[in-house]
Amino acid sequence: MKKEITLILLIAILLTGCGSAAVEPTAIPTLESTATPLPEPTLTPTPEIPLALLVVPVDMDQETSDLYQTLVYDLAQSAGMRFQVRNTLTAEDLEPSLRVVIALPPDPGIMMLAPAAPQAQFLTVNIPDMVAGGNVSVLANTDRPDIAAFLSGYIGAMITEDYHTGLMVPKDDPVGQVMLAAFRKGQEYYCGLCQPWAGPFNDYPLFVEIPADAPLGEYNAYADYLINNTVETMYVSPQLATPELLTYLSSNGILVVSDLSPQKKTGNWVATIQPDVIHAIEFTWPQLLAGAGGQNIISPLILVDVSSEHLPPGKEQEARDILAQLQAGYILTGVNP
Repeated sequence: MKKEITLILLIAILLTGCGSAAVEPTAIPTLESTATPLPEPTLTPTPEIPLALLVVPVDMDQETSDLYQTLVYDLAQSAGMRFQVRNTLTAEDLEPSLRVVIALPPDPGIMMLAPAAPQAQFLTVNIPDMVAGGNVSVLANTDRPDIAAFLSGYIGAMITEDYHTGLMVPKDDPVGQVMLAAFRKGQEYYCGLCQPWAGPFNDYPLFVEIPADAPLGEYNAYADYLINNTVETMYVSPQLATPELLTYLSSNGILVVSDLSPQKKTGNWVATIQPDVIHAIEFTWPQLLAGAGGQNIISPLILVDVSSEHLPPGKEQEARDILAQLQAGYILTGVNP
């Protein structure tokens, strides 16, 4: 029995000795990341919408201001541009997206500001002492006062019985003399000698010359000379067309033609012959968008403020036709302006 137990213990010891040794775990190498880092996204800036600026004086009458604002707004919209209005213009307004500036008097400093915004085109409208060049274009009224005076003489003769017409012009002024001569030529173009068939037999058109230093309150007294000599239709030089004088002429039943719209239209106003600035801006706009600067633009003349009572449609059309022929050079005023 003891032998059997001893044999069993011996076998157990042998089996234990033959057991496998503990196996060390094999370390798994750590792989370094080989992923390529993604680049930071690049934000593409949204291009700014081009800007058009209109500069108008703060004291401009609302009707005229609205007219210019509507014009430039419509032009800007048609070109896909933004539109803003300013009463002044400063360096802070010259943003990179600025493309067009249209400025009315007084001068907001265009000649100094324009070089700082070479990407923009500047158009000055009837601002004195402007010089076209670079990115500045100049729009000015016509330098042909003889055309307006000629047409005034033609209209005066056409609507006035016995051709009783007259003028008020500045004294010792070369332009005043041009107006006087052209008015006479216009009247003659309509009616030749224009001889009245009833008295008084004055040599119409009559005229008065007002000195530059004459007080405004004396203008009515000068007008009295023409009124007392039965002048019925009068051309008033724009330098002399004060509201007080125009009111006085209206109260005396005198019909008036001029090349300056009255601040307050009265019942005696026949028509105004003035530059068509609106059409001139429309004409110039595509060139401004194309970057064509340094232009000199002259506004054509048009007939506005027409009274159908004093200048009926048929005669109005005749006057417009004469004006078109004058500007085209088909009719000459006979005066060297």
